Amino acid sequence: MLKILRYVLSVITLLFVSYGLITKDFKFGNIMLFLFFGLTMLVLGIEEIQREREVMGWLLIAAFLFSLYVSIEGFLIS
Repeated sequence: MLKILRYVLSVITLLFVSYGLITKDFKFGNIMLFLFFGLTMLVLGIEEIQREREVMGWLLIAAFLFSLYVSIEGFLIS
């Protein structure tokens, strides 16, 4: 289940990033950062903790929390 979710979120993130780079339109940057990239990091962190690689898992969860902070700040500023 987590593996499929990881692949789906990664592909959606890649599509949003590609769209932004090709069209130079970054209006979906905050959504992409929070919803797709952040959730991908969270899923990867959970998978790593389940594999008993806890240090890497917690680092990925910290990356999720940082992206959450940045995206909320971006929503409040814009």
